[in-house]
Amino acid sequence: MSAAWVAGVTRARGMLVRRLGTPEARRIAAAGTLEDALRGLATTPYFRQPASGISLPAAQRAVTATLLWHLRVLAGWLPRRGVECLRMLASGFEIANIEAHFRRLSGSGAEPPPYPLGALATVWSRLARTPDPEALRAALIASPWRDSGGTAAAMAVTLRLTAAARTAARIPPAVRWSAGRAALLVARERFVHDRPLPATAIGPAVGVLGTAVHAPTYRDYRRRLPAAAGWALHGIDGPADLWQAEGRWWRDVEQEGRRMARRARYDMVPVVGAVAVLSTDAWRTRAVLELAADASAPPEDFDALV
Repeated sequence: MSAAWVAGVTRARGMLVRRLGTPEARRIAAAGTLEDALRGLATTPYFRQPASGISLPAAQRAVTATLLWHLRVLAGWLPRRGVECLRMLASGFEIANIEAHFRRLSGSGAEPPPYPLGALATVWSRLARTPDPEALRAALIASPWRDSGGTAAAMAVTLRLTAAARTAARIPPAVRWSAGRAALLVARERFVHDRPLPATAIGPAVGVLGTAVHAPTYRDYRRRLPAAAGWALHGIDGPADLWQAEGRWWRDVEQEGRRMARRARYDMVPVVGAVAVLSTDAWRTRAVLELAADASAPPEDFDALV
């Protein structure tokens, strides 16, 4: 046990008070309008100042930016191994930056400023300097992200499966979550959108999901999934019901994260647990903003988030 791990775990547990929490999330979801929801969030860690007048996407991005800030602060308290772990858990932010940069280079229109990653960047500073899509792809190939394909669609799938494979290989407490997430992503691509996986995504997908990646039908896909991934599709009998699985994935991650954060130890396990709980809270907060902005959303829609 090192002093850095003690400090980092203590800080991670302390950050759990920075959540919105389920009762407050339910209140925000019932606000009736996005403006009222934003006013309700003004006293929470997500909005320390009034945020009225902003769009739903901007409000949701502010929520994820707050999560990123908390993770960056936490990284400052952790030893090197802890920062490496946190970097992989936060890889979704770098993926978002890469995708936005690709769209910008491809002339797809204005994009928000990139997330400031600090110590949580893998190779973002290098990728951000690339002048065109071809240079971006070449830089990715030379990085831990490897070849992510030459289209936005291929990149979206490959980067996420690569992140899942890297996380599963290097963070044992997160294997189940990473594998389950990968199983959901591949199932949506193959059996909802009826698209083959991009060639660049096959390698990382097989690394996490094994031969299930090549299954010809959804039923066979479920049957072939390894136990670490198959739990995410338990009880989901057809592709049309996959939408239910994502909310359940988040709920399971949150519940397991809480247990891990309470563990009486000073290593990566409580930190991984705390990050899971904070990430789920941000996901739920983004979702309740969407519910509040949709006047036609029935109150029971919130129940899918808890």
